[in-house]
Amino acid sequence: MQFRRTVALSALIAVLIALPLSAQWPITEKLDLDAVYRIKEEGLQRSKVMELESYLTDVYGPRLTGSPNMKEAGDWAIKTMKDWGLANVHTEAWPFGRGWQSQRFTANALTPRAYPLIAYPKAWTPGTNGPVAGDAVIAVINEDKDFAAFKGTLRGKFVLGMAMRDVVPHFDPQGHRYTDAELADLAKQPPAGGRGGRGNFGGGQEFNRRKADFFIAEGVAAVLDFSRGDGGTVFVQAPQGVSRDPKGPAQPAQVTLTVEHYGRIWRTLEKKIPVTLQIDADNRFFDTDLNAFNIVAELPGTDKADEIVMLGAHFDSWHTGTGATDNAAGSAVMMEAMRLLKTSGVKLRRTVRIGLWGGEEEGLLGSKEYVKAHFGDPATMVLKPEHAKIAGYFNVDNGTGLIRGVYLQGNEAVAPIFQQWMEPFKNVGMTTVAIRNTGGTDHLSYDAVGLPGFQFIQDEVEYDSRTHHSNMDTYERIQANDMMRNAVIVATFVMNTANRDEKLPRKPLPKPTPAAGRGTSQQ
Repeated sequence: MQFRRTVALSALIAVLIALPLSAQWPITEKLDLDAVYRIKEEGLQRSKVMELESYLTDVYGPRLTGSPNMKEAGDWAIKTMKDWGLANVHTEAWPFGRGWQSQRFTANALTPRAYPLIAYPKAWTPGTNGPVAGDAVIAVINEDKDFAAFKGTLRGKFVLGMAMRDVVPHFDPQGHRYTDAELADLAKQPPAGGRGGRGNFGGGQEFNRRKADFFIAEGVAAVLDFSRGDGGTVFVQAPQGVSRDPKGPAQPAQVTLTVEHYGRIWRTLEKKIPVTLQIDADNRFFDTDLNAFNIVAELPGTDKADEIVMLGAHFDSWHTGTGATDNAAGSAVMMEAMRLLKTSGVKLRRTVRIGLWGGEEEGLLGSKEYVKAHFGDPATMVLKPEHAKIAGYFNVDNGTGLIRGVYLQGNEAVAPIFQQWMEPFKNVGMTTVAIRNTGGTDHLSYDAVGLPGFQFIQDEVEYDSRTHHSNMDTYERIQANDMMRNAVIVATFVMNTANRDEKLPRKPLPKPTPAAGRGTSQQ
């Protein structure tokens, strides 16, 4: 046994000698617990995060990119951060396309019984030019032969374009927090596997374009469908392939109903009983300014002021609720984190910069444009001088849920750093570092050019089940205690990054990725 121990020790010493110095011994982080206390005390006793949330949602929401609401919300955020004393508060514009906003919408069944409909127009689709009444008809077109079956029959009709589905009861709660077992599983290296194919996306998009052209030529009043939600929850975005070019292909008026109301109309029509609907959709396009914007503000650093720590969240939303959990929650948390760092007076060696992104819902557009302008182009991997100056980027975009850890995005070297930074927050449930990647949020724009960008692990609460892109995405679904704690955690991670001697470790630079191959988000 002694001989085996000696051999094993010798082998271990040989391995350690072969490793780089930084990999041989655990990293010891300097934690300023007095500063953490000051951030906690301000953030938990005098929080402004729910006040910020209410302004972003109740007053200015929803915030579809390019809409007047988005611009007014941006003006408010800029004034608010200037009033706090933040520096270099400004917007940065980038090309987006036409804006759109639903100004007024009502929908009702008139016959055989009168009742209101829970429904919402799809983004970037035209309105009805005033109240329009007409018959509802079933016209499901799934393949080419279906066009002939309905040709010449749809003028002035409200078209039910999807086959009705079953609606199953909810025996499990729609809200959920991670269990210890689920967090432990999340922390494991995920199984290896391919990304999978995209399927016949191009073909499906082309067929949908032909359907849209057919309905326009037929002169339909509007095309109706339903979403995956039920119980009055409607998930609504934009039609696949919709154009934001003022000269782009036209769309028919399109409306998404709650599945229960769609089902009532469908079943009545199946009984050969006529149904008359009336819809008034005042949808406005805005073509004067085809640019969108990001909002940027800073807290200047001291001896490392030329280096930058960034925190960010997307500022835009879809248009049915008020964009509360997606993503006023992230924007309010990040704004509050900046306020905490400013108000608490903690030392910041590096400059801290917030980015509130537009166009995330259309494909991470705002953060991609910002990264390309400041740090580098993932298509060519031609990097800019600022690329060497950024210490790290932190993102929040998974709803209202409590932060339970961090996705490392494959960055092994940062794991022991974050594990130590989490110590003051283990008593509120932040325990997990997950080596795996997570998609669909703006940290990917940073990761795409080899910068250390991170998204936090958050309790799902009702995110996917109820609020994400739905009419239920409102202030009432926000969890105040989670939001306050999240702002404190983010502020502390940003402070730690700003004050450590070295920037956060980076992964090897990725290879150039042509634009068509980069992931997009329809968050």
